[in-house]
Amino acid sequence: MTEKEILSHVDHTQLKAFAVWEDIKKLCDEAIEYNTASVCIPPCYVKRVHDTYGDKINICTVVGFPLGYSVTEAKVAEVKKAIADGAKEIDMVVNISDVKNGDYKAVEDEIKALKEATGNNILKVIIETCYLTEEEKIAMCHAVTNAKADYIKTSTGFGTDGATMADVKLFKNYIGENVKIKAAGGVKSVEDMERFITEGNCERIGTSSAIELIKGKQTNEY
Repeated sequence: MTEKEILSHVDHTQLKAFAVWEDIKKLCDEAIEYNTASVCIPPCYVKRVHDTYGDKINICTVVGFPLGYSVTEAKVAEVKKAIADGAKEIDMVVNISDVKNGDYKAVEDEIKALKEATGNNILKVIIETCYLTEEEKIAMCHAVTNAKADYIKTSTGFGTDGATMADVKLFKNYIGENVKIKAAGGVKSVEDMERFITEGNCERIGTSSAIELIKGKQTNEY
């Protein structure tokens, strides 16, 4: 793959708790220069980015992030506010406690509610694979499919592990045909990105390192 093709799949990400406006502006300027798929930023910066860059940039933000155990009503409110502020893509975290309790219907119902709030915009569902058994991962593939979300996503990047090829291959076996895959967390090389895209059939890669890696600068940042 060419560097341009790889970057067209990247959600250029800055989600650190201490990210300042200069960090976000740098991210956005890079995203425009290198034509990444989107920028993935904290909700508190969505309106400012939209007001500053307008339609020059595709804004993604996070909901229920990173732990997932906010109540559904709070997550729905977050989605509505983010869309109103200018976000076009929402990356939500499932209620991992519900998953571990085996209450898969509650998870599916919550995803449905957030997809309804997202409307024609894109909803990506983070299931945080590092905390789940294979049975739970398969159940989440079914929940995401049944709820008609647009993507299933491996990780927040704040858990104990990130994306693995084994997990994205499992996703491919159990998601519906209309669900796409996003790999995030632990993507530390150009080879990682290319492999997830080609071998793993991932439409999106979530990382803050893509552009520096493409430019040949090694980094350990998510």
